[in-house]
Amino acid sequence: MKAALTPRYGSPETVRIGDHPTPSPAAADVLVRVAAAAVTTADWRMRASAFPGGLWLPGRMMTGLFRPRNPVLGSAFAGTVTALGPDAKGFAAGDRVFGFAPHGAHAEYLAIKSDAAIAPLPDRLSFEDAAALPFGAASALVFLRDIAGLASGEHILIVGASGATGSYAVQIAKALGAEVTAVASAGNKDLVRSLGADQFVDYRAADPLAVTAGYDVIFDTVGATTFRRAGAALRPTGRFVPLNFSMLDAGRAALSNLGKGPTMKIAVSGDTRAILDDL
Repeated sequence: MKAALTPRYGSPETVRIGDHPTPSPAAADVLVRVAAAAVTTADWRMRASAFPGGLWLPGRMMTGLFRPRNPVLGSAFAGTVTALGPDAKGFAAGDRVFGFAPHGAHAEYLAIKSDAAIAPLPDRLSFEDAAALPFGAASALVFLRDIAGLASGEHILIVGASGATGSYAVQIAKALGAEVTAVASAGNKDLVRSLGADQFVDYRAADPLAVTAGYDVIFDTVGATTFRRAGAALRPTGRFVPLNFSMLDAGRAALSNLGKGPTMKIAVSGDTRAILDDL
């Protein structure tokens, strides 16, 4: 099969299209013919070995110390089941599916366990639209619903509201009943408004944090602010939730939860079948 191969860490020019063995489904696997796959910031970090903060060495230990252990990157995918292992359950050949794999989605075929993060694809969704869901939408759902505990009637500030995660965060926050103030560039105002944002702030023209106790949740999807800056803009029970964080942030989050006042909530989002079904 053809695949996008990353034989070494580096710039986008390191990626090349070449031949790679077609995976054979193991006993509990399904084999998917990939119709669409997303290129995410996680793929960029693994390809460039650009792990944040003090996570460089753990990241390299996970992905390959000297070169990528798995040369085919790609996690978010959509496609059609073509074969199944004898113990695979819940799917049949011909099923349209989407999901999130550890790696291997940037190829013509992908083998994934049938009980992993893979779900039936509704007929109303195209392969291209579905491939965008497991990264941006799943992250937004987990961070807002489960980590931030966003409740109906609360006011949330979403920084980076036009990005892969932020654009879904606007929609999910509205579905949860929250008031949404979205931060993006002026050129994305119409897009963000169309997604349901109640207020819009052009970060080049105004400081969205120049309010006192204005928000219940601040969700930073792009690493544009810090807990120190966000604290004054949060209400006493407010939560600052960064999508990306460093080891120092982990310590700050732990300390913030020991006292009174706004807190910092951090976690690593992991895709599961249940989350895909919720989407």
